[in-house]
Amino acid sequence: MNLNILLIGSGGREHALAIALKKSKSCSELYANPGNPGILEISKFADVNISDHDSISSFCKEKNLDLVVIGPEQPLADGLTNHLTKNGIKVFGPSSEAAMLESSKGFAKKFMKEHNIPTASYECFEKADESKAHDYINTQKMPLVIKADGLAAGKGVVIAESYIDAHSTLDEMFDGRFGDASVSVVIEEFMDGEEASVFAVCDGEDFVTLAPSQDHKRAYDGDNGPNTGGMGAYAPAQIVTEDILSKVNSQIIEPVLKGMKEKGTPFIGCLYCGLMIKDNTVKVVEFNVRFGDPETQSVLSIFEGDLAKLFWSCADGNIDKSSVISVSNGFSCNVVLASQGYPDSYEKGFVITGLDEAEKEGAIVYHAGTKTDDGMIATNGGRVLGVTGVSEVDIESAVIAAYDGVNQIQFENKFYRKDIAFRAMKKSG
Repeated sequence: MNLNILLIGSGGREHALAIALKKSKSCSELYANPGNPGILEISKFADVNISDHDSISSFCKEKNLDLVVIGPEQPLADGLTNHLTKNGIKVFGPSSEAAMLESSKGFAKKFMKEHNIPTASYECFEKADESKAHDYINTQKMPLVIKADGLAAGKGVVIAESYIDAHSTLDEMFDGRFGDASVSVVIEEFMDGEEASVFAVCDGEDFVTLAPSQDHKRAYDGDNGPNTGGMGAYAPAQIVTEDILSKVNSQIIEPVLKGMKEKGTPFIGCLYCGLMIKDNTVKVVEFNVRFGDPETQSVLSIFEGDLAKLFWSCADGNIDKSSVISVSNGFSCNVVLASQGYPDSYEKGFVITGLDEAEKEGAIVYHAGTKTDDGMIATNGGRVLGVTGVSEVDIESAVIAAYDGVNQIQFENKFYRKDIAFRAMKKSG
C-alpha cells in the first residue's frame, strides 16, 4: 500500500502526527498545510487555503491523494470532512455533526445523558437565561466548573472556587470573554479524582485505544495557576489500569460509537476521552474529536506500527488492527516550552538555539509555535516546543531525557513546568 496523504494543521500535535505518518511503511508522499518548520522538514507544503474547501478537494484530486488527516478541531467543526467525503476523498476525522461532541459542550452532555455515559451532573444556560444561571449557581456546592459551550482553543473552562468567582465568571462569559463560544454555557459539578486521557482510533463501529496519557493543564508547578492548552504530558499513565480501560471501552467508547451510528453520523477519527478516575470508577470530563495536544506527542512517541494504514483503514470504514504492533513501546514524557506570559499575553519572535543539541541528547523536539526567520527558528506562539524523552526502562528515565533536552534549548522568555509526570514519579517512589 502506497498512500499519498495531506495533513492539516500547524501545531505540536501535527508535528507528532507527521513524524509517525512519515515513519509508516504505507506512507508514500506526505503533504501538509499550514505546517510549521518541523513539519515542513519532513513533508511537502500543500499550497491550498484550508478555509477554502473546494481548494483542498481540487488539490487532493490533482495530487492523487488517498487520505486527508485533519489535526485541529476548527476545520472539523466547519465541515471539511463532510465536503471532502462528498467529493470521494477519504478523511480521518469526523463529520461536523459527529464533531459536535467537542464543538458544543451542551450537545456532548445531553448525548452522554441520553446514552448513560458517566459524567458530572450539569445544567446548560443561554445568555437569555442569565438570571436563572445565577440562581442555579446559588444552589450548588463549591468548587464549580463553568464551561463555554463552544470551541475556545482549550481555554474555555473555569473552576470557580467560591460563589463570588462563579458569578463573576458567568458574567464574563456572557459578556463575551470567549466570543461566540460563550453565548451559552455549561455549569457542572466539580469532580474530584485524577485525570487521564484515552484516545480511541475509530472507524464508525470499531476502535483501538492508544497508550493512556496524563496532561498537565495548569501553568505552574504543583498544578497551580491558570488553565492552559497543556504544559506537558506523559504516557502510559498508570492510573488507567486494565480494569479502568475495560470500563472506558464498555461504558464510554462503545456507547459513543453506537449512539453516533444510530444518529446517522458515525464517528470516524480520533475520539479523545478526557477522564476523571476515582475509587476505580471513571467519568467523562470532556470529549475532543481529534488528538489532544500535548498528549499526542507522548502517545505517538511510544506507538509502534503503521499509523498511515491504521488511519486509512478507519476512513475506509474497516479498521485494520494488524497495523498496530504496540501502543506502548516504552515510556515517554513531553515537556512544553512556552513563552513567558502564556496563556495570556506574551511576546513572539525570539531566536531559538540548541535544537540540534537537544536531539543529540536523545530528545525528540516537536515544533508548535515556531517560524523561520532569516534562516533561524524563532518563537511564534504561546506553546513553542514540545521536548519529549523516551525510555524503554521506566518513566523516570523518560523524564530525565526530556529535561536534559529542555536544558539544551534556549530562547528569551522561555517558560516551562519543572514537574511534568510528578504523579507517575510519586507512584513509582
